[in-house]
Amino acid sequence: MLNLQASSITSRLSLAVSYSLNRGSLLSVSIQYQSIRAQKFSSHLNKRCLNSCASYRGLATMASDSSKYKLNHTMIRVKEPNRSIKFYEFLGMKLIRKYEQPEAKFDLYFMGFDSPKSLSHGKHFSDREGLIELTHNYGTEIDPDYAVSPGNVHPHKGFGHTCISVDNIQASCQRLEKAGYPFQKILNDGSMKNIAFVLDPDGYWVEIIGQNDLDETKNIQETNLSSYRLNHTMIRVKDPVKSLRFYQDVLGMKLISSLENKSANYNLYFLGYTGENSSTHQAPNENLTSLASREGLLELTWNYGTEADPDFKYHNGNDDPKGYGHICIRTAIFLLKGVTYFSI
Repeated sequence: MLNLQASSITSRLSLAVSYSLNRGSLLSVSIQYQSIRAQKFSSHLNKRCLNSCASYRGLATMASDSSKYKLNHTMIRVKEPNRSIKFYEFLGMKLIRKYEQPEAKFDLYFMGFDSPKSLSHGKHFSDREGLIELTHNYGTEIDPDYAVSPGNVHPHKGFGHTCISVDNIQASCQRLEKAGYPFQKILNDGSMKNIAFVLDPDGYWVEIIGQNDLDETKNIQETNLSSYRLNHTMIRVKDPVKSLRFYQDVLGMKLISSLENKSANYNLYFLGYTGENSSTHQAPNENLTSLASREGLLELTWNYGTEADPDFKYHNGNDDPKGYGHICIRTAIFLLKGVTYFSI
């Protein structure tokens, strides 16, 4: 089932696309337009029926060239924005854009990397990959009982993590530890010695991966924040066949790499846009180490057997308890004929 909703926030328009697969995870995908005429769109929308979007491929035929698409941002809700901004700034991000919505009692903060070495340096916020949108609903910061759902604790598993790739993973983790930020997994824990998970102020997992082999950086004490990338966002999926079909056939992504881990009963699928306007335009089918230099990837995690369980479903983050909200794809598609836009 596909449900489409149009909404306007100040000078932008987004179209939220949601789908449910066998009562599984309901994932929100915000398709963002660089140029809008919201009033004309709303009027036109009321005149047209969207039931023609009955199938994935039916919707895909209305899409424009996906080489111009970008996985723009991942939205998460936060309790207290100042402490969240401080955390992401400590990781080298800056506040790219802020939307204040006092009448609706929420604000949006778009965080991203913007150093001269960043892949999106100096670009408009809608022309980027690798942003995090922090959504703050007024009053949560003073509510002692309010807490977000980070997505990694049963029965509310669904969203997994965001991932930042760094030049020197040892030095980066030491810097975070010294600053007092807690870790879900330190670098030397477990069988995977090349990744770590730090916790943001709301308990969201932020994976840290290295852009270089551990042996290359083990004796180096410094880390360069200007080299950091928001590499990927991970979500769990119930049925990989259906999810891969959705992201590839409808949203135009390419399968960049995949990893089978039969001993642990899960597979990972890394998707992204590979057009010349994307930071992931290099040749597909790369190994996982080379993926670390990219931004704007989506990681789908499939745990074996979930697809065969009719009662299984993941928490979507938009039902209570809320946490993760959506991913957003920047595109210039015209879903409806006759709709005209002007640049903002």
